[in-house]
Amino acid sequence: MDAHERGDADSKLTGLLARVLGPVGPEVTCEQCFELLDQYVELEVSGAHADARLPGMQAHLEGCPACHEDYESLRDFVAGTPAPRRDADRSWRG
Repeated sequence: MDAHERGDADSKLTGLLARVLGPVGPEVTCEQCFELLDQYVELEVSGAHADARLPGMQAHLEGCPACHEDYESLRDFVAGTPAPRRDADRSWRG
């Protein structure tokens, strides 16, 4: 294993350990995230450093797929960017 491969392996191991150990800073629950999500998105869209104002939100959003999906939808709505549409079953229309 050369130095480049060792560096890649170390990077993967570090990422895995970070996911297993969880966030280093303040932890936010899904309930807290839901309550603060609109404020977080408004700060982010306005250009403010949202995670500095609401510590732990970014880490939670990176680690929670359900909250991240809500975040992306709200962010796209507030920013005026259309969210990607999922293909719907339209067979009932005939």
